[in-house]
Amino acid sequence: MSIKKLAVGAFGSVALVGLAVTAWADLEPWKDYEVSDSVWNVTTVKVHPNMDDAYLEGLKQTWIASNEVAKKLGQIEDYMILRSDLPQSGNFNLLLMVKSATTADLAPNKERYDAFMKEWGEARGKESTEFAQKNYPGMRDITGQYILREVTMK
Repeated sequence: MSIKKLAVGAFGSVALVGLAVTAWADLEPWKDYEVSDSVWNVTTVKVHPNMDDAYLEGLKQTWIASNEVAKKLGQIEDYMILRSDLPQSGNFNLLLMVKSATTADLAPNKERYDAFMKEWGEARGKESTEFAQKNYPGMRDITGQYILREVTMK
């Protein structure tokens, strides 16, 4: 038997074993794992060097304050900020995360908007928008946005 035939035969056997293992390893949703109804809207941010505290200060006045209103109104479940201990590594160094009960809560909704604006206030909304538009571009770059669900293995 030639080396070429032996190599092709060996490759074919390895490929078949690989396919069998792959087929055997496939998991089924709701049987092998569950996916949460709740969703996390995650924004990845690259904060510019030496702008960490200034950006966090701005978020406290804008993003955090507005999420507190949305949480008080029951429009979101939770929110959080995660910051890298290694600020100059990778494409992002800060995560802004907002947890909603379902994907439907992410859709535009006039009632929720009106309730939020009533609580947030027109002047505060205008102030927040002006601050963000003026200051944030010099402090950070948004590098991605994701809708994520928790996966729980059974």
